[in-house]
Amino acid sequence: MRSARVGVWVILMGLSAAGALAQEHQHPSGGAEKLGTVRFTTSCSAAAKPRFDRGVALLHSFEFKPALEEFGAALEADPGCAIAGWGMAMCRWGNPFAAGIRPASQVQHGLDAVARAERAGATTARERAWIAAASRLYAGADTLDQRARTVAYERAMSELAAAYPDDREAAVFHALSLAASALPTDKTYANQLKAGAILEKLAPEAPDHPGIAHYIIHSYDVPALAGKALEAARRYSTIAPAAPHALHMPSHTFTRVGQWQESIDTNIASAVAARRDRSTAEELHALDYQAYAYLQTAQDAPARRVVDELPAVATRFDPDAIGSAAPASAGYFALAAIPARYALERGAWAEAAALEARETKFPYTEAMTHFARALGAARIGQLATARASVEALGQIRERLAAAKEAFWAEQVDVQRRGASAWLAMAEGRTAEALTLMREAADREDLTDKNAVTPGPLAPARELLGEMLLAAKEPAKARAEFQQTLKKEPNRFRAVYGAARAAADSGDRAGARTQYALLLKIAERGTASGRPELAEARTFVAASPR
Repeated sequence: MRSARVGVWVILMGLSAAGALAQEHQHPSGGAEKLGTVRFTTSCSAAAKPRFDRGVALLHSFEFKPALEEFGAALEADPGCAIAGWGMAMCRWGNPFAAGIRPASQVQHGLDAVARAERAGATTARERAWIAAASRLYAGADTLDQRARTVAYERAMSELAAAYPDDREAAVFHALSLAASALPTDKTYANQLKAGAILEKLAPEAPDHPGIAHYIIHSYDVPALAGKALEAARRYSTIAPAAPHALHMPSHTFTRVGQWQESIDTNIASAVAARRDRSTAEELHALDYQAYAYLQTAQDAPARRVVDELPAVATRFDPDAIGSAAPASAGYFALAAIPARYALERGAWAEAAALEARETKFPYTEAMTHFARALGAARIGQLATARASVEALGQIRERLAAAKEAFWAEQVDVQRRGASAWLAMAEGRTAEALTLMREAADREDLTDKNAVTPGPLAPARELLGEMLLAAKEPAKARAEFQQTLKKEPNRFRAVYGAARAAADSGDRAGARTQYALLLKIAERGTASGRPELAEARTFVAASPR
């Protein structure tokens, strides 16, 4: 067995320097490709090693298409390089954090990759263990549900890591399996904390490892833990800047802690890189996070440019392509979410009510549009439109439940309850509206968002605060906005709501603090013309310290 290493620089074309541990890759656009440093011991031939190494580096940054090509090339160079079949199987699984059941065709591709690895005949027990672990994701798919197979894979990786304590890659992939198999309803974050502890122990000895930084961000991608990922978030894009997803991932942490400009900057870079690599779903995913951050800072003109860019991007979108971390569902999600965000975050209710749903294979993406339509229509008294959208949300929820998409069925049900609440409010049923909205907020608190989105179109508890303000209950509204900001710090509408609630409660000092914070958050959005900012400036000027 030989120790193989992916250096900071690796070569895309003409990889032939057998035995080289670190090589340079010239990107088609010119310049060199930096993917990070990985050590992975294999029994592959010298001819196959560089291709396998590059495949692992790409896999760690969820660049599945080029990784799949590299693993295939490794097998061609050395038909006995069975571990390359493991890599192909992992590429076929795709982003482990993508909520949603893998279709049968995807599962079959994974089974084929495992079978190819088994036919190649791994010569070491360790490599056979890696292949056997990957098979757990696919084996028995006709009788075992996806959750059971995901948990079985995590257990297999735990056993592999224990059996080979000196295998850093086993520890890294075990940590990834822990974070990916965590239930969104587990508020102890046991899996995430265990994964983070493994990765943080490894980080000092492998500072340029792309997977360690990447998976720390994912492990701590929940409100209570996000601050623990800031160091990794600031490093990851410098470790693997050639990978579009590595440029995007820091924004998961920046979004969680409300560092909006940092999120904008990294997603601009990610979108450019994804466009270069023709990873359109990843480009759309970066644009969604980018638009969200623009809107939180009232930078409405650049957010509008993102909206206007969508039709052109959509013409390049191939939902059947294997690309980067973002699956096809993420592309469809962004196409629905971005226009909806642009309307709701600005309080442009007529725009929201006029949105048109796009039917896709992923009903929860359609739900985004219906939710925005319902909220917008209810706010401007278009009750028939609001009712139709609430009914559509109920139908989508039933379709998702029937397909056993439990996570998305619950998310859509929260949207349905919130939309129903605002319809009730518009119809004058205030008490019922508040009850429904509180139920939606409580349900939303029981789970957590998926990585496909930077945040809800409109957090349910924030909507509850706005409803309480409309019902002339500012003290209660203030508590809801404050609770929202614990989970979604520096959200424009929540900060504004907290300021209004404080002012309406007679707490001018508290209101001034919140209005001043709003002005700071939106210091680059002064030209947006948002009335909330004019109100904040007037209040702060009239309330000197």
